[in-house]
Amino acid sequence: MREYGIYEAKTKLADLIKQVQQGERITITNRGEPVADLVPSVHHAAHLTRGAIVAIKAMRTGGATINQEQFSEMRLQGRR
Repeated sequence: MREYGIYEAKTKLADLIKQVQQGERITITNRGEPVADLVPSVHHAAHLTRGAIVAIKAMRTGGATINQEQFSEMRLQGRR
């Protein structure tokens, strides 16, 4: 988790939002004390999870096989 002061967060808000969209968690501080967290939306996380579940089910029913690395990546996508 990254931390940014209020002023820096204000000037970099667009970049911070992009980071959060990619699954990052960001803490905003005021004089070194945490005051707020930027976290991915629950709706966005649920959408990613549903997408991963659909992809895994499609692979199972289609008879396709995946390796452990591909499975782990899909599982991580579902948890973001």
